[in-house]
Amino acid sequence: MSTKNQVLIYVLVLAVFDTIIPIPITALVLIHVLYQKPRWFREWVEEIYRS
Repeated sequence: MSTKNQVLIYVLVLAVFDTIIPIPITALVLIHVLYQKPRWFREWVEEIYRS
């Protein structure tokens, strides 16, 4: 499965959860990424820009 398809699936899943559960999941992930700066996010961004 390509990276673009994986990202699309993750975004769709987050959108469904955000619709069902009134907690802004995407905002929570953004806050986590901004404050913790996890390694997986940097690797994910580098992989997207490489392809």
